[in-house]
Amino acid sequence: MRTWLLAASVLLACEDSDDVNHGDAQRLLEGTDALCTLDLAYYEVANVAIAAWKDAAAARRLRGLIAAVAGDGGLVRADSELLEAAAELAPQHGISAYAAAYVAAAGACGAQLVSCDVRDLVSRGLALLPADALAGERGPRTA
Repeated sequence: MRTWLLAASVLLACEDSDDVNHGDAQRLLEGTDALCTLDLAYYEVANVAIAAWKDAAAARRLRGLIAAVAGDGGLVRADSELLEAAAELAPQHGISAYAAAYVAAAGACGAQLVSCDVRDLVSRGLALLPADALAGERGPRTA
């Protein structure tokens, strides 16, 4: 069994039927592999659902999705050690502290990061797209 650390973009893709990764993100969440995410995802998905989509119902569904992952023991807390690792990874890879936090979290829990962020994470070999995760591809566990 594999463990996937889901970036907020994967959770958002599950909710957004117009997202090119929608179907693959849903299949990944419905699969049998272990899932986890960073506690930061609560804030990121709420921000998109409320500020960009203007959809409070979507924000509630997304919080429920994260709560389900968390209920299975899959919520990684952003503690001082993780934030220190993210602060080192961000300039090293030229990515935001937010993106680096997901990379650090994946490394901390021995998971493969899955993201829809092609520009900052997938193209740099730091994450897999949901389709690639489903296909069984393994990228580097960077931390």
